[in-house]
Amino acid sequence: MNKIAIYFKESYKELAEKVSWPTWPQLQQSTMIVLAATLVITLILMVMDFAAGNVLKQVYKFLFPK
Repeated sequence: MNKIAIYFKESYKELAEKVSWPTWPQLQQSTMIVLAATLVITLILMVMDFAAGNVLKQVYKFLFPK
């Protein structure tokens, strides 16, 4: 039980004293970068999905004409 208490005390000390937390402007900048990257990746995936869907429709039309 003593080892668990020591672990939590050391963990808290590390978080409170040793971790360098980002400043508010750094946090905002990182957030904007993540949002922009998410939007770009989402758009790329949408285009790829749309293209693959259209290609598959053409393949199905070719293989299974009505």
